[in-house]
Amino acid sequence: MKFVQIIEYRTSRIDEFDALLDAWVEKNEGRRLASRAMQTRDRDKENVYLNIVEFPSYEQAMENSDRPETTEFAAQMAALCDGPPVFRNLDLLDERTFEG
Repeated sequence: MKFVQIIEYRTSRIDEFDALLDAWVEKNEGRRLASRAMQTRDRDKENVYLNIVEFPSYEQAMENSDRPETTEFAAQMAALCDGPPVFRNLDLLDERTFEG
């Protein structure tokens, strides 16, 4: 079963956050366990962002979380945030794609 993790965070340093995220993506090229990721901004709350990350399974998401490079990234990310991030862990029950 696919697994989705939503990470909500507040930062006034989004440019630095984006640079950190880009570096992490590049560093893990060819070794990523996530199958899809989206970064979003809340239109109604200033400086609030959500990263939505899809994994093939819960087990692969937990394997990703246990990696040293993920732990290092999370610590660096937290240093750029204005408070602790909020995690939501979701089993994907249904998926639909709409075109047009």
